[in-house]
Amino acid sequence: MATKLFVGGLAWGTTEESLNSMFAEAGSVVSAVVIKDKFTNRSKGFGFVEMSSQEEADKAVEMFNGKELDGRAITVNEARPMEPRENRGGSDRRY
Repeated sequence: MATKLFVGGLAWGTTEESLNSMFAEAGSVVSAVVIKDKFTNRSKGFGFVEMSSQEEADKAVEMFNGKELDGRAITVNEARPMEPRENRGGSDRRY
């Protein structure tokens, strides 16, 4: 079963391709995604890499946590499930 990793501290210029190629050194990468702002399409400075096994994910954390990518030290750890967020407004407001 694939294991998802959180990758923080990314440089603004880091691409999904560079993330994928770096993590491929630790094993088989299922997916690599850089999270971007939906309005500016600029990186938010973090992303997720999905490795094909727990062993490869553990190896990637060991190899890359604190290492440098595109001039920035990155943080790598196992991703936690997304916590529910409250509705922050929008068209359903009552006045």
